[in-house]
Amino acid sequence: MEKIEITDPDAIASLVGTAVGPTDWREVTQEMIDSFAQLTGDHQWIHVDVERAEKESPFGTTIAHGNLTLSMIDGFREGLVDVSRDAFALGVNLGWNKVRFPAPVPAGSRIRASAELVSSEQRDDGWIENVTRFTLEVEGGEKPCCVADSVTRLLKAG
Repeated sequence: MEKIEITDPDAIASLVGTAVGPTDWREVTQEMIDSFAQLTGDHQWIHVDVERAEKESPFGTTIAHGNLTLSMIDGFREGLVDVSRDAFALGVNLGWNKVRFPAPVPAGSRIRASAELVSSEQRDDGWIENVTRFTLEVEGGEKPCCVADSVTRLLKAG
């Protein structure tokens, strides 16, 4: 699989519009959902009560928290975007511009990600601000399960 390779600070703008992916599939297990619920304190039944979800949920099973799905982007990012450690002194995550969860992620399903560099802005302070759109899909799903615009900054080396 190809990656967006960011090796030259002055050439990042030429990569805008570049799309890569998808990654390999990754299973979202009930154990992962339960662990996320423990970490966050979000124990809503649609995520953690398997028996109730089978009976009452429109999905027929538990589903992953939207923020669990969002957090999985960081695990996919490395397979999609490669930033040269020689060209940049530091990279930081500024957060998200827009996040949507158009479809659920049922427990036991598999997801994968694709990415597109949406924008890149050279700042006067030596930083380059990039927006990368990540699209996650559930295997066999009709709509993406997450579409999120990640905002990062890279500090030019030297």
